[in-house]
Amino acid sequence: MLTSRTFVKRTRAGAVVKVVREHYLRDDIACGAASCRLCHLAAPDIANGSAPGLEARPSGPASSLCSGPHFLLPDTNLVLHQIDILEDPVIKNVIVLQTVLQEVRHRSAPVYKRIRDVIQNPEKHFYSFTNEHHRETYIEQNRGETSNDRNDRAIRVAVKWYNEHLEKIEDEEKIQVIFLTNDRTNKEKALEEGITAYTCEEYIKSLTANPELVDRLACVSDEGKEIEGGKIIFPEHIPLSKLQQGIKSGIYLQGTYRANRENYLEATVWVHGDAEESKEIIIQGLKHLNRAIHEDVVAVELLAKDEWVAPSSVVLQDDGQNEEDVENEEEKENILKTSINKDMLRPTGRVVGIIKRNWRPYCGMLSKSQIKEARRHLFTPADRRIPRIRIETRQADTLEGQRIIVAIDGWPRNSRYPNGHFVKNLGSAGDKETETEVLLLEHDVPHQAFSQAVLGFLPKMPWSITEEDMKHREDLRHLIVCSVDPPGCTDIDDALHCREIGNGNLEVGVHIADVSHFIRPGNALDEESMKRGTTVYLCEKRIDMVPELLSSNLCSLRSNVDRLAFSCIWEMNHKAEILKTRFTKSVINSKASLTYAEAQMRIDSATMNDDITTSLRGLNKLAKILKKKRIDNGALTLASPEVRFHMDSETHDPIDLQTKELKETNSMVEEFMLLANISVAQKIYDEFPEFALLRKHPAPPPSNYDILVKAAKSKNLEIRTDSAKALAESLDKAESPTFPYLNTLLRILTTRCMMQAVYFCSGMDNDFHHYGLASPIYTHFTSPIRRYADVIVHRLLAAAIGADRTYPELTDKHKLADMCKNLNYRHKMAQYAQRASVAFHTQLFFKTKGVVNEDAYILFVRKNAIVVLIPKYGLEGTVFFEEKDKPTPKLEYSSEVPSLTVEDTTLHMFDKVKVNIMLDDSNIQHQKMRMVLVEPKILGNDAPANLSAEASSKNEPEKKKKKLQK
Repeated sequence: MLTSRTFVKRTRAGAVVKVVREHYLRDDIACGAASCRLCHLAAPDIANGSAPGLEARPSGPASSLCSGPHFLLPDTNLVLHQIDILEDPVIKNVIVLQTVLQEVRHRSAPVYKRIRDVIQNPEKHFYSFTNEHHRETYIEQNRGETSNDRNDRAIRVAVKWYNEHLEKIEDEEKIQVIFLTNDRTNKEKALEEGITAYTCEEYIKSLTANPELVDRLACVSDEGKEIEGGKIIFPEHIPLSKLQQGIKSGIYLQGTYRANRENYLEATVWVHGDAEESKEIIIQGLKHLNRAIHEDVVAVELLAKDEWVAPSSVVLQDDGQNEEDVENEEEKENILKTSINKDMLRPTGRVVGIIKRNWRPYCGMLSKSQIKEARRHLFTPADRRIPRIRIETRQADTLEGQRIIVAIDGWPRNSRYPNGHFVKNLGSAGDKETETEVLLLEHDVPHQAFSQAVLGFLPKMPWSITEEDMKHREDLRHLIVCSVDPPGCTDIDDALHCREIGNGNLEVGVHIADVSHFIRPGNALDEESMKRGTTVYLCEKRIDMVPELLSSNLCSLRSNVDRLAFSCIWEMNHKAEILKTRFTKSVINSKASLTYAEAQMRIDSATMNDDITTSLRGLNKLAKILKKKRIDNGALTLASPEVRFHMDSETHDPIDLQTKELKETNSMVEEFMLLANISVAQKIYDEFPEFALLRKHPAPPPSNYDILVKAAKSKNLEIRTDSAKALAESLDKAESPTFPYLNTLLRILTTRCMMQAVYFCSGMDNDFHHYGLASPIYTHFTSPIRRYADVIVHRLLAAAIGADRTYPELTDKHKLADMCKNLNYRHKMAQYAQRASVAFHTQLFFKTKGVVNEDAYILFVRKNAIVVLIPKYGLEGTVFFEEKDKPTPKLEYSSEVPSLTVEDTTLHMFDKVKVNIMLDDSNIQHQKMRMVLVEPKILGNDAPANLSAEASSKNEPEKKKKKLQK
């Protein structure tokens, strides 16, 4: 049956056109119930249990409101706000209407993805019913009826149809469909029409065998949970329509709200748009922050210039127990208003409304109420930028000392904190598995097991290379190819070869795993890899970007097995000058999988002269020439203290902690990877000037180098920063015979001055230069098992050499730019997660060590502290000279030298000192490394072993230590 709708609309040019929309209605859409014989022919897969659908006999929990078997049918708002309830394993047999799905998709992409995942889970027995195309459940919109009212009516019509349809099933016990809605009007209309309808709260409370579900109920509305008789604390938010008008007219500014980790009464708003002026607006004080939460998109009104403030240097943590103690907040706000130099004042504003909430589920711990039998408690998030959240739970005794997840529901004007609900218990705080889970969740690292839909696109085992595969590939299995990697590496992306050819020149090959052969564009495996963006390496765990069958087996270039590869082969002379470059899809058979140490041993050995060793020596010789050329060209050689843990084989706890030692072979592999990346970048850009996925490293603004130049000057050394080449040369010259470690410190400090390297699409940018590598063009090609950017680059290169076809998304620069944005975000979060993992394992290592005394160097001096680096452990931390409830020593800070004088002792950057290191676990949620200065001894400051110190700054990625990442 066909129904059509006709309407007229005016085009941009002003012409009036008639539009006819055709809408097909059918009789053969199944109801989804396995026991329904009427729909047996329309959906045989549901009837025989091979496709997800509603159970023949609903096995959900017993309800005191509805004792018989029943299915649930929620409306749109219930799905949007109570998704945590619907995801609970207890809730089964739910009908999700097409009307509801369409509205959810339109209003919240994250909730839409979650409800789709639930529908696809066969254990949940959720069924998506296409009511908008069923002849008996489709309805037209009445004249004068809003689309919202029409959709509510369509949902009620579908519930009614289901109940009448299920009546026809010849069964002893009739199955009923219960309508769940939190909309009072909709519920009243449903009851008038003879439909059984309950609110979510009524139904969940009727499941007497599952009282824990009540904790997962979201507060229905802001007003619904206002504190009885609570006084108004915050100004009202201006409605969205008025905000948009105000932004258009310039009264308000739109930006992203960034809470301050150190001070809960201060935040900044980064204004959206191209104008560089007033990019950042300061917000200070509870009322001006006005219930905005970190990462929300907000509207801000600028205050008059005489009300502008300076960024506060005060550290304020929200640790009050009394949630209604607002007077105390006002006292704290006064602390912020200290006398300030007028040059320090910054544009200041107040939040007048919320444009988009960017809430997510938050990890943290319950701060149990002191009141006996209380149900209302405060939850303290692990992320200090998130305010505490008030939740209601009956499980407070069980949840104490546990890491839990909580979601925010709303923030009423008369509540000091937002309202939320309990979502999930992750496990005991301090437990290694629990803390790893928290770390992954807080850094938004996708780490759930790969779904069946994704695994369905993997090759069937046993797998082998077919004749069809060989048709379009070069057979390079005769070459002496080997891989060189860290010990224990199973995801081997790259292998190398070097041999002399007839004309006296050398042939050098870089062979990269052909991941794009297995991951085809647009399928579920491709979508999942793109979403993950990168493999994340934690201290003793790897979160793969692609399933293990590919990462550690079929794509991994293991020794003595045939593997598909993408090869970049150069003809070079003995001066490492490239004479020819070619790219080919290939088949290789690696002759050895070596570690860096094993490869180094072969190169250095006087007795080994086999083919593999000869190949390695040839590669090493060329790599040294390539590196010299690169450095002469202005490439930077920087340092960053990387640590390596030695784990106990049984407990998996760290038993030793050392800085990583780099061998010549590390550099050898790196040189050829860089060369391959540059060669491929040039090729894909020549072929696709608008669509090449490249990587750039912007030159830092000159002001970034101020601290480096001043620090070097204090040691009578000159660092020039007018170009990368000048910087590299002056770093090479910055040596001190009496202080050999000084050069490493300068290089570590230079790393901190750098900008982040980023992916971009060539058609959307003009600046391609990679500052750190001194290369005019660069990309990532050599690690497709662990980076999705490399998969795209492989596809571009394959299309460029005619080995594969392009597809629409690959030649859409706007889609590529969006993809780059996601990849840059995923790489940044992976880096932060890795640092947090190192910080957590460092704490585990020092847990049993008591107080450890070590040599350290001062990296930075602050107004009331010094930041030190302990080379032995690659550990960084802050030593404070002010402590709560103790007399403050006399402090004099000089930003010119940079130095800090504490009483009569002056401390300079790069000074060698001795510190005591210990773990402070007094706050179980925010454990940190504390450091105390032992030498030089500060007069009148006999530092006790528990003197305050700040956690290793590695634990705080948001301080934006801008590292050079190639």
